[in-house]
Amino acid sequence: MLMTVDIPNDLAIRLNPFKNELPQLLELGLHEYNLPKKTTGFQGVNEILEFLAKLPTPEEILALKPAQELQLQINTLLDKQRNHGLSVAEEQQWQQYEYLEHLVRIAKANALLKLQAKNE
Repeated sequence: MLMTVDIPNDLAIRLNPFKNELPQLLELGLHEYNLPKKTTGFQGVNEILEFLAKLPTPEEILALKPAQELQLQINTLLDKQRNHGLSVAEEQQWQQYEYLEHLVRIAKANALLKLQAKNE
């Protein structure tokens, strides 16, 4: 099915590097969106996408960090990966966290560039 969506120009620019991966990005976002909310903070892709869709300031983006519960889950998976290996489900979860980190790094790099350009 072909679907057309209007989004702000700034968001379109940030999504452009992912244009070939948009269906997967939207699928991950919908998956996260449908999960029950457990705590405040950033637990996954949905929260990051919602945060970025609000067009935060560069300072807000640079201050972005995972929720404590998410960081504990990541640390647990890291330990398990080093010592025993991951199950298929855990490997999928790990890949999602890697993707989430990738999104945040891109956002932070762009935010830093904006701050540097503003200070010149």
